[in-house]
Amino acid sequence: MILLSDAEPLSEHPSAVAIGVFDGLHLGHQKIIAQLGEIARRHKARTTVVTFDPHPAAVLAPERAPLLIGSVEQRLEGLERLGVEQVRILGFNEELASESATSFIERVLVKELATTHVRVGEDFRFGHNRKGDVALLTSLGETHDFVVHPAPLYGDAFRWSSTSVREALQSGDLATANRILGRPFTLRGVVVHGDERGREIGFPTANLGFSDRQLLPGLGVYAGAVRVSDQWHAGAISVGTRPQFYDDGYVLVEVHLPGFSGDLYDAVLDVAFLEHLRDEQTFEDLDGLVAQMSRDVTQSIGRFEKFSPSETILLR
Repeated sequence: MILLSDAEPLSEHPSAVAIGVFDGLHLGHQKIIAQLGEIARRHKARTTVVTFDPHPAAVLAPERAPLLIGSVEQRLEGLERLGVEQVRILGFNEELASESATSFIERVLVKELATTHVRVGEDFRFGHNRKGDVALLTSLGETHDFVVHPAPLYGDAFRWSSTSVREALQSGDLATANRILGRPFTLRGVVVHGDERGREIGFPTANLGFSDRQLLPGLGVYAGAVRVSDQWHAGAISVGTRPQFYDDGYVLVEVHLPGFSGDLYDAVLDVAFLEHLRDEQTFEDLDGLVAQMSRDVTQSIGRFEKFSPSETILLR
């Protein structure tokens, strides 16, 4: 996959383009990109995605900016898995936010990407003050010789959107979030040093460090699958404040890998959340906590036995 930047030559090959943040690459995104690929193949164009980093809301309204479902690296890996041939990442800043919709289309789609076809959601808005929409894009397409293919809103019982995924995850409804994503929500993080409290009670954990803009599932204990050096392992995951020991409200993500031995510090882990087991709770004593953690681990191993790595792969 080609990553285009300001410093690189402009694309001379015709492009079929989808535009958006594509946070989470849920089923709606996957459907749009699959349809884009079909258009590109029919018209001998290059399947292209224009995306943004950071999220535009982080610049326009930081106090209301959504937490992110996945990292930029995960987004790029997913786009490549979906067959996207080139990606243009636009650094979203005040200058880009002030650019008119017409200027944006002429600069990026026409001059940079030689666009012949565009696939966007029917509610797509762009440009300064979000004045651009599908109608304007279609009109500009007639002028600049590209065709616009609006996509309807997709979904089943729930609309397939990044907002729906965020709402489900934050409310603890992992099953709905995973259904909209089409795969388990997967948190990528670097293992950092903790206080080794888990090791003291017989359940050593890997403590994950991640961006402060990263979305986390609701507090609780989850069965998961953890990828370490391209190999998947069973994992019992705690997202919580550890009320048994502390009362500072600081949320940690701790992962216990039953049967695993080795040094994980500074390793990058992909932690797939497979099933919500229970809410966070406190116990009368440490023995009660240890007994419940043993049950959590047993359930996590049982869920992992039904897990296939293919569950985590984006549809194509």
